[in-house]
Amino acid sequence: MPQRTSPVRSSAPAADSSAATLGLTLLRVVLGATFLLHGWQKFTEWTVAGTQASFAQMGVPAAELAAPVVAALELVGGLMLLLGLGTRVVAALLALDMLGAIVLVHLPAGFFAADGGVELVLLLAAAAVLYALAGAGRWSLDHVIAGKRRSAVRA
Repeated sequence: MPQRTSPVRSSAPAADSSAATLGLTLLRVVLGATFLLHGWQKFTEWTVAGTQASFAQMGVPAAELAAPVVAALELVGGLMLLLGLGTRVVAALLALDMLGAIVLVHLPAGFFAADGGVELVLLLAAAAVLYALAGAGRWSLDHVIAGKRRSAVRA
């Protein structure tokens, strides 16, 4: 008589489960808000001129151009990431932004953020890479737009 086997259950949620969707959305919103606030800080608290001076002091090449570009990318890109709009492209650009920060500024200071190290910037880069590769997820404007496109193609 054949033995019955019970299906193996994993404690990990399926990629399309509600728990995974909630987790991806929560991380995307926090990541987007973090970038948005860092961009806002560069425009309002530090000012573009102050950010340019800071970038120049840190040895960032073309600081006069890099500072407003980075500030705008972090502000607008953070908002777009928060909303899940243009996520793959924006996340890739933000990951490159963080890679530049790691290489040009934080790497010589070691790992810990308290010492000016890569800790926070590396985490932001890794999370941005996740969204560049995986997309925004189900609870996003990207998903809504893609759904409307699919509906229009079927009609």
